[in-house]
Amino acid sequence: MKLRIEPLGEHVVIKRLAADSKTTGGIVLPESSQTRPQIGKVLSVGSGKLNRQGNRIPPQINEGDRVLFSNYAGTEIELNGEKVLIMAESDIYAIID
Repeated sequence: MKLRIEPLGEHVVIKRLAADSKTTGGIVLPESSQTRPQIGKVLSVGSGKLNRQGNRIPPQINEGDRVLFSNYAGTEIELNGEKVLIMAESDIYAIID
C-alpha cells in the first residue's frame, strides 16, 4: 500500500536531490565522503502558517519547486521506500529555477 503524507501548517515534504559523486577533477567519491545535498524537490506543502490574528498566511512555495535549504534542516523519514524530509517552510532559503 502506497502511503501519502500531507504536512500540517507551515511544513513541507522534500526529497533530496542526488549528491555529486565526482569532484571537478573527475575523482569518484565514496558515499561516506559526499556532502549531504542541500537542494531538493518539494513533494507536498502544508496550508500555511497562522499569524497572531488567526489568519492563514499562504506558503511561498509550491509542489514541484526545486529549493535550497539548510544542510541539517528537517526530520528525515522513510516513505514508500524513499527517504524524505519534513521541515518548516522557514528552513528553506530559496527557490531554484
